Amino acid sequence: MTGKLFDVPRRALAGLCALLALAGVIMLTAMADSTMQPLPASAPDGEFSAERALRHLERFATEPRPIGSRAGERARDYLAGQLRAAGLDVRVQRAIGANTSAGLASFGQVDNIVATAKGSAPTGTVVIAAHYDSAAMGPGASDDAAAVAAMLETVRALKGTALRNDLVLLMSDGEEDGVLGAEAFVREHPLGRTGGVLLNWEARGVSGPSLMFQTSRNNAGLVETFAGAVPHPRGDSTLGELYRLLPNNTDFTPMAESGFTGLNFAYIEGSSRYHTADDSLAHLDRGSLQHHGSNMLALTRALGGADLGALASDHDLTYFRIFGTMVTYPNALVWPLAGLAAAAVAGLAALARRRRLLSLPRLAVAAVSGVVPLLLAAALAQGLWEVLVAWRPAYDGMGGLLHRPQAFQAAVVVLAALALLCWYLPLRRRLGPAALAVGALAWPAALGLLCAQVAPGMSYVLTLPALFCALGGTAAILLRGTTGRVGSFQAAAFQVTAVTLGAVVAAALLPALARTAFDGMGLALGGVPALVLAVFGLTVLPIVELCLPERRQSLVPLAAAGLAVLLVPVGLARDGFDPANPLRTHLAYVMDAGTRTASWVSADAEPPAWTRRYVSGHDTTPLPPGYARGTSLWTGRAPAAPGAAEPRVTVLGRDGDTVRLRVTTGRAARSVTLRVERPIAAATAAAAGLTPVSVDVTGVRANTWPGEIRFRGLPATGAEISLRVPGADRFRLTAVAETDGLQRVPGFVPRPKGVVAATREDGDLVAVTRTYEISTRG
Repeated sequence: MTGKLFDVPRRALAGLCALLALAGVIMLTAMADSTMQPLPASAPDGEFSAERALRHLERFATEPRPIGSRAGERARDYLAGQLRAAGLDVRVQRAIGANTSAGLASFGQVDNIVATAKGSAPTGTVVIAAHYDSAAMGPGASDDAAAVAAMLETVRALKGTALRNDLVLLMSDGEEDGVLGAEAFVREHPLGRTGGVLLNWEARGVSGPSLMFQTSRNNAGLVETFAGAVPHPRGDSTLGELYRLLPNNTDFTPMAESGFTGLNFAYIEGSSRYHTADDSLAHLDRGSLQHHGSNMLALTRALGGADLGALASDHDLTYFRIFGTMVTYPNALVWPLAGLAAAAVAGLAALARRRRLLSLPRLAVAAVSGVVPLLLAAALAQGLWEVLVAWRPAYDGMGGLLHRPQAFQAAVVVLAALALLCWYLPLRRRLGPAALAVGALAWPAALGLLCAQVAPGMSYVLTLPALFCALGGTAAILLRGTTGRVGSFQAAAFQVTAVTLGAVVAAALLPALARTAFDGMGLALGGVPALVLAVFGLTVLPIVELCLPERRQSLVPLAAAGLAVLLVPVGLARDGFDPANPLRTHLAYVMDAGTRTASWVSADAEPPAWTRRYVSGHDTTPLPPGYARGTSLWTGRAPAAPGAAEPRVTVLGRDGDTVRLRVTTGRAARSVTLRVERPIAAATAAAAGLTPVSVDVTGVRANTWPGEIRFRGLPATGAEISLRVPGADRFRLTAVAETDGLQRVPGFVPRPKGVVAATREDGDLVAVTRTYEISTRG
């Protein structure tokens, strides 16, 4: 029993028509997920206008604004002034923010802008949040100035509107250095401790639709409000589940952990420019700005006038868009739908067995072996990335987020198809097309059940394709009649139509998820979209069968392999670096304040010609103790930089294994880093007039000394740092004063066009160090 689910005359033509129909579904889905058209400044006063918001960006988002910088101060003053002019009560919260990770305690003096407007009959507080600081490498026009400008334009559009609920606009500082501003807000500010409904806005690229990619728990009321209020809702619960599994965070994270409920938004396309000098006004997609702002204005009006207490819920919703419509249903339906999909696949198997199209042993082998194309597709995609990095080492510094990755993405699609064919063709004659098609559906059905348990909001993207494909296959078998013979042309057309309609849901959901994975994760994690595409392939095997030639079927995978290989040089040729699509390179300057020995340092795998002016080898012995981070740094001798800010560390007191230090930098550097040769267990930071903050530290830093403390936005008077170093009578500590920009170094030649600073946080810094022997005994 090695039959087919169905067979038709003119099978190649039928298969081609089916594939074209599914391709049309994929294209229509992509078009429906596009962003908005920007509105001009002449738009009605009550509407959001990207052009009006852009005028604010031109005032404060043309230069980098890292925490503690003069540009950050200028942006703070401009934004606070605009909010005051709009009639809001504006206060600047100055505080110390804190965050921790393995072996690291991060602190920073932040200036949060908090603007409030009282509601007419408040049932709670609506908080709109975005951060006004940027990464040090670029002006952050998208990340996150676009959202901040959208807040100003939203306030303007709301003029004359009496909101029922209190409104708070939080423009936070220090997000790029560990969500420091948001952490300080929820820990110290009265409004941060009272909670409310939070709308947070971010960007991880420079274009694309504004996606609602994260929610707080028990989101049913908020998601329904979002789906009903926003004119162009984008986002799905798969994104939310994935984000919960990732280590990434935004200002939303500490605020949600402190009790805020809410929604988090970002656009993520054009991510090769993220955290670089190209995150600029020139590259900002005005449609993305419009989409951000239109969503922000609509939700502020909806939530500002709602009974916020009535939005409280005890469950999450599954939500997604299909054919331009937002679908929502309670997660109580996740398990029934997952079970229904599994039952539909089982019913298809039983019907196929009854019609003698397959045997149970062959079906079992087909189902178990279905993991092969999934794993092979992921492995081939990851292998492609290794090939690309080996051929062009500069890709490694881009984290897989390439300027023009389309050819490489096409190669991943072809490799997923190749993995499917390498599994399908050898087993086709032994097991039969029907057994393979039914067994393949066991995987999305089983994975849907698994997601129902561990990530309920993601289950639909597997469960629904399995369900509808099983129903389509069942209809196709029933249309064959009882003889199993090829019927009339009309019956054959119905069979093809049934299978194609069954695959429409898979075509609408799975390629869109793969496209989002490409945008969000890049080719460095190309195995993820390849895995999704392989699942899609498993759902359309009956159509694949129609498209296979009658003879020499082995040529098909050979052709796929050849196409994948061909796409690599095409992609390399198309994705070359130029002024419009620049190369990234890392360079830092390091000087020991005691010996005046200085070095250039680069973490590039293969430094480009400009960087080679400064580095020539891998000798790290001239670097100060504890400075080196990484195992393959490039270095080169450098001249001393006169007048550079130098760190000073003074021991103020000792208490057991805790040492209290005063840290200053003479001529003010923006930041200071303390690297400790022993693990640290806790740290406290204090500065004049600010509440001290203490954090526990676990784990150790990788590829450097195990303990590290950072203080960003260091006050001119310095800071007091206490650190606990268990079990150490003495230890070395290297203090690093960090000043932005390399221009003050003698002989420095700025980067040429087509080359920008890499995103590594210690790049483009003048780092002056001193190493101290610290005793924990008096």
